[in-house]
Amino acid sequence: MTTPESTEIENSKNAAPCCCPPAETVEQSDKTPADAPCCPPQETASCCAPQDSDKPGYTLSPFVTGWIDTPTGQTPQIATRLTRTDLYGRWAMRWGIGRDRYRITPGLYAIGTPDDKAPVLVSANYKLSFDCLRSSLQHTDAWILVIDTKGVNVWCAAGKGTFGTTEIVKRCQLTRLDNIVSHRTLIVPQLGAPGVAAHTVKKETGFHVVYGPVRAKDLPLFLANDMQATDEMRRVTFTPIERFILTPVELSMMGKTLLYAMILLFVLSGIGPDIFTFKAAWTRGLNAALPLIAGLISGSVLTPVLLPWLPGRMFAIKGALTGGATALLLAATLYSDAGLSLTLALTLTVGAISSYTAMNFTGSSTFTSPSGVEKEMRLTIPWQAGSLLLAIGLWISSAF
Repeated sequence: MTTPESTEIENSKNAAPCCCPPAETVEQSDKTPADAPCCPPQETASCCAPQDSDKPGYTLSPFVTGWIDTPTGQTPQIATRLTRTDLYGRWAMRWGIGRDRYRITPGLYAIGTPDDKAPVLVSANYKLSFDCLRSSLQHTDAWILVIDTKGVNVWCAAGKGTFGTTEIVKRCQLTRLDNIVSHRTLIVPQLGAPGVAAHTVKKETGFHVVYGPVRAKDLPLFLANDMQATDEMRRVTFTPIERFILTPVELSMMGKTLLYAMILLFVLSGIGPDIFTFKAAWTRGLNAALPLIAGLISGSVLTPVLLPWLPGRMFAIKGALTGGATALLLAATLYSDAGLSLTLALTLTVGAISSYTAMNFTGSSTFTSPSGVEKEMRLTIPWQAGSLLLAIGLWISSAF
């Protein structure tokens, strides 16, 4: 992961190759003194930078293990084995921690010892995408052209337009890729295809676009098979496990909303015959907190996992069904002594929250469209809000 303490180094186009002082203490200037101390060989990766102003400056990160000489200057060589820091970063991204800052410097990177005939793979500068790609290319010599997607993954960036034709053309020109490789082929992720006009890339850069497999792990076989993808490589899967690993970020997105809802719930629970008491706010508030959390888990976890088997096309309907089932389970166990009014309030609360949070998963799904999501929100949000208001009314009235 790129760290705030890392130093970004970029030399002048006319600067002679040299060894520089440690990067963490000195930022190289356009003119390096002739008597500058040479770095020991083991420190070369952390202190010797590309010698060409047309190349982007590279933030020296732990995954950079050295530099490779090319006709246009030095290119960073990167590791294919993920470290504990990388794995922690992956875990943090699953929970939405620092998600907007999890990116790397765009530019050209080398895996192994690639020559002018080595394949060029295009990737986003979202580090999770970058890590997935490089860890799949062990024992492979290749170039990775990282384009600036503003820290967004390939699929989403293609939809937003940041993983697209203009940026690919720009990076090919900035890195002077045509001087580094003798072939004229770019391997672009299949999920990036919506944002790329291959004919324009060919016209502007001379590079022919070939779409790689959906999954990075299939790249070694794809490359060995003369860049021919099998039907399985082209198929987008969305298994229960693949859906489940997306749920933590859905939960984390609701953290602040859940806090505000809890505060409001405890305040409303304190209302009773004595107008308001803190004792009632605490005891009744705790009883009401469980349905709130149950609705959140039902909509953000159970609904995505059970997605294909739940009836209906709308995510809001699917969420309402899982929420209703969860509410009935709570009513039959922990709230078996509740009266009709409280049971109805419980069912409406869990169902409405589950229905609403389930709609968040439309952004992670492989079969939704913006227009369909907007239509679903217009139709269902009024019902969700109405159900919550009715549940609150029943909850307050039960105290009297």
